[in-house]
Amino acid sequence: MYQIRMFTMKTLTRFNRAVALVAVSVFSFASTQSTQAGTPPEGFTALFNEKDLSGWWGIGTEDPAKWMALSEEKFKQKKAESIKDIDKHWSVAGEELVNDGHGLYLSTEKNYGDFELLIDYKTVAKADSGIYLRGIPQVQIWDYTKEGGKWNIGADKGSGGLWNNSKGAPGKDPSVLADKPFGEWNSFRIIMVGERVSIWLNGKHVVDHARLENYFNRKGQIPRTGPIQLQTHGGEIRWRNVFIREIASDEGNKNLASNGDDGFKSVFNGKNLKNWGGPTDNYVVNDGALQCRKGKGGTIFFNEELANFSARFEFKLPPGGNNGLAIRYPGSGDTAYVGMCELQVLDDTAKKYAKLHPAQYHGSAYGMVPAARGFQREVGKWNFQEVTVFGTKIRVELNGTLILNADLAKVEEPMYDLGKFKGRLRKSGYFGFAGHGDAVSFRNVSLREVK
Repeated sequence: MYQIRMFTMKTLTRFNRAVALVAVSVFSFASTQSTQAGTPPEGFTALFNEKDLSGWWGIGTEDPAKWMALSEEKFKQKKAESIKDIDKHWSVAGEELVNDGHGLYLSTEKNYGDFELLIDYKTVAKADSGIYLRGIPQVQIWDYTKEGGKWNIGADKGSGGLWNNSKGAPGKDPSVLADKPFGEWNSFRIIMVGERVSIWLNGKHVVDHARLENYFNRKGQIPRTGPIQLQTHGGEIRWRNVFIREIASDEGNKNLASNGDDGFKSVFNGKNLKNWGGPTDNYVVNDGALQCRKGKGGTIFFNEELANFSARFEFKLPPGGNNGLAIRYPGSGDTAYVGMCELQVLDDTAKKYAKLHPAQYHGSAYGMVPAARGFQREVGKWNFQEVTVFGTKIRVELNGTLILNADLAKVEEPMYDLGKFKGRLRKSGYFGFAGHGDAVSFRNVSLREVK
């Protein structure tokens, strides 16, 4: 794991203070929410109407990428068959959803992106259940006692962990045992932004901003949207107060910025380009955002040379916008070739870019390693990105989803001969923005060193 070397900071930045206040207020609201409320809190929608199973169908442990790819006709058939199974094993008892421990998992008809989920459950001894997020296993629920028979695989640590994550991965086990005794109701609060998941069980924070791995494709990303699924696994389980709130992009960005932010130092003051080098006259600052002048460009950079570091920032693309991140830039020359790399900042949806090389799209190490696509917010909205550089390795998270995890010492299918990328093994340099004449905007730019 990377160790963080803190920048000296007397105070938090204005942005981080605001984010922290938002996070505290949201948590305070949710933590005071009664499990007996019966009606959704403000801003939330009830997924269960306490009358019937409208809005739900059935899915097992299936890769959502496969059933989402079905034709409309085949999907209708699949859904109709699933309802027959659901009717056998699921029922409504007043304010409660009841499953007999068998059958398909109850799944929302609607697919969700970023969200906050509140849900209560009550189960029995030796039961095993869970909550699938966007169709991906799972927030674990099980018998935490020795008599339950699953101590050897983690049940002793309690419910609430992302149990299908790899061994030793953050979030696989809950940080604290928070289960209530059998016969009592347990309450979950789950926040998911991108692949990042935070979980509270009975008011205790058991998973802190951990990345949910794709159980069906360990090297792939979590789907951008997918259903909420209530798993059945051998014992009766009851659910109530199933409420969800969809998280908009600005709130999602604040959530990502407020987690794991120790040691980050703001390097752009939102007013001018003090402490930045390069052709700064080709850029303008408006409303706290740095923007390349249309038709201008060149690489500007923060004037502190770094070896291993993380960078966080927000960016907004105009239609067809193109820019880049200078990584370990020497201070002059074309950053794509003289620096470690140029990380693309690009409107992947633009028609004029439809036939680019895979390593030319957003988040890619230009010309060397392609990033996963499909995780940008709509053009005109702010995106949140985090980049970590350590040795020859580079990671890019876009809106909470890991889109690039590459070792530039092991490039296999470059766009050009690797000899063209003379700086890819540089050990230090500057961080900056490589403008290409489009009005791409950046704000809330911060850096921290890692070692």
